[in-house]
Amino acid sequence: MSYILSPQGVRGAGLGVRVDRATAALPQGATGSIFTVSGGRIIITSLVGEVTTVLGATVTTLAVVSTPTTGAATTLASATAVTSSAAGSWFTLPATLGAALVVTPVAGAAALPTRDLGILVPVGAVQVTTSASDTGSVKWSMTYVPFDDAATVVAA
Repeated sequence: MSYILSPQGVRGAGLGVRVDRATAALPQGATGSIFTVSGGRIIITSLVGEVTTVLGATVTTLAVVSTPTTGAATTLASATAVTSSAAGSWFTLPATLGAALVVTPVAGAAALPTRDLGILVPVGAVQVTTSASDTGSVKWSMTYVPFDDAATVVAA
């Protein structure tokens, strides 16, 4: 007997559930939530930001943090310059927790980091922090696997 898997089924088996956040401006010299984790812990298997509108020339860095409802924030990707990133550029998590955000200029591909299983994060928010006010927009996508049975993620 043969089985036909959908693209979503294949992705789900490899990376887990995908949640997309519509393109939006980056927080202006502040921290802003991009995803909300509820119901339990999750394992982030990938996080990708795609620049949809070119970022301005203002010198700006971008970091990604997990901010739990209880406990202290943890840096997932440390601040990295994103100044003047062109439409089509990608931001991804590094292979090492807390290392610099990976910025891939407009190119035909970007590497997703290789981790043993992913990044375990608690109930709370996945957020981005910018160092300055800048123009431009980014669309974010996250894939995750629930670690606790009731865990879910929604775009913030």
